[in-house]
Amino acid sequence: MENQTFRSFPVIGIKVRTSNAEGKASVDIPALWERFWATDVAAKLPERVSNDIYSIYTEYEGDYTQPYTTLIGYKVDNLDYIPEGFTGIMIQEGPYLKCTAKGKLSDGVVFDAWTEIWNSKISRAYTADFEVYGERAGDQNAAEVDIFLAVRP
Repeated sequence: MENQTFRSFPVIGIKVRTSNAEGKASVDIPALWERFWATDVAAKLPERVSNDIYSIYTEYEGDYTQPYTTLIGYKVDNLDYIPEGFTGIMIQEGPYLKCTAKGKLSDGVVFDAWTEIWNSKISRAYTADFEVYGERAGDQNAAEVDIFLAVRP
């Protein structure tokens, strides 16, 4: 794990309100990913600054056991234009802890990394946590997905 500080940045994408209780997120988040691909979000956001996909967890009602919002989308220059059906958010400036999930995506390596995070003693801020699916995530059998956790200063 590695400490990093981010400046605030905007992301536009599609979202769902969910919870880890009773397996709700294990249904809602895969359905959001299906909608993300079916909607061809990339084609509707030509202003994106890269092809990295951001999966953001925000608007927590408390900690990870409480309801929260998941948004999947792309980093953009600004939130001046948000297409209909999309949501724009600003990731807050501040300290983050970087973890990296490595392995076969279909084996649930990202979920396994989150399970480790939930069972850790990391002092999380619960503002916005996010995964970045960049070039290193392209090989489905040997993917590397960076996970950034907002932490308390």
